[in-house]
Amino acid sequence: MKHLKYTFYLYLLSIILISCGSYPSKNDTKIKEEPVVISNEKLEYEIIIIDPGFTVFLNSVARPKSYYSLSYLQNRNRISVPIWNNRVNNPQEYNPDIYENIIEYRPDVDYGLEVNYKLFWYFKFAEQKYKMKLTY
Repeated sequence: MKHLKYTFYLYLLSIILISCGSYPSKNDTKIKEEPVVISNEKLEYEIIIIDPGFTVFLNSVARPKSYYSLSYLQNRNRISVPIWNNRVNNPQEYNPDIYENIIEYRPDVDYGLEVNYKLFWYFKFAEQKYKMKLTY
């Protein structure tokens, strides 16, 4: 009788262990994230952001476009772009895997709300993801 009792407990333990195992679910599949395109067709200006996680960040964390004024976004980008470009030009000091490309953002050009909005939020995303600061 004692042997049967241990066999039962062993059987029960094996069922519990098997049921706790992980099985692939539909939620485990990786969703390929599309790049975010920042463009202004009138100015023939385009930035393509392929940084994983930015699309989710933009859709879940970023405030609506109407939250900040265009002038606020422009002013913030006028500060962040030169800092970014300085880091691109100094690969010995800054990680060239993060700072890969120069951003050609001219302060005298009106890129419009869409470009300024997405660029502003990319800088916010990069600051959070890479634990950096792009302002003084």
